[in-house]
Amino acid sequence: MLLGRRKLKIETARLSLRPPVHSDFNEWAALRRASKEFLTPWEPVWAKDHLSRKSFTNRVYWAQRSVASGTAIPLFLFRREDDVLVGAITLDNIRRGPAQAGTLGYWTGEAYARNGFMREAIGAVVHHAFTRLDLSRIEAACLPENKPSRGLLERSSFKYEGVAQSYLQINGRWRTHVLYACLRSDRRGKTDAG
Repeated sequence: MLLGRRKLKIETARLSLRPPVHSDFNEWAALRRASKEFLTPWEPVWAKDHLSRKSFTNRVYWAQRSVASGTAIPLFLFRREDDVLVGAITLDNIRRGPAQAGTLGYWTGEAYARNGFMREAIGAVVHHAFTRLDLSRIEAACLPENKPSRGLLERSSFKYEGVAQSYLQINGRWRTHVLYACLRSDRRGKTDAG
């Protein structure tokens, strides 16, 4: 991980994770457009200008401000072998003080789903959050019927914590979500019994 005056970048075996930059627009818009039907059931309704350059420019500026202020880490996932954009992951709503927590969100382009890229990215972002940001808790939520996302979180050491009624507006409706969390020192399910 590189921070400070240098740009934030996290490397994994197959991926480079970094905040979006203006020159990513065409690739991002093409991937989102090609994956629209795949993503729509799991995301908030896209604004009419969602795929516009102006909207993307605002996204880049938000990412820069968020990283600088320490409130979020929005990252694009690029496959290292050919520098192709495969998706994005954001550690958002970073809370300091007694909470030391953040919320994870992610998406993968349809052509790159179920290839292990997001599991690799989640592992890297969680490790970064625990070791570099000194967070203690990473939260994530998904729709109960989103079995691929639930399985991904469970394989990534997130544990089911419960249900949040009308948690987020997804595809135009308030939807209940299942909640997961990954703790830096996870003792859930463990006892001192010998």
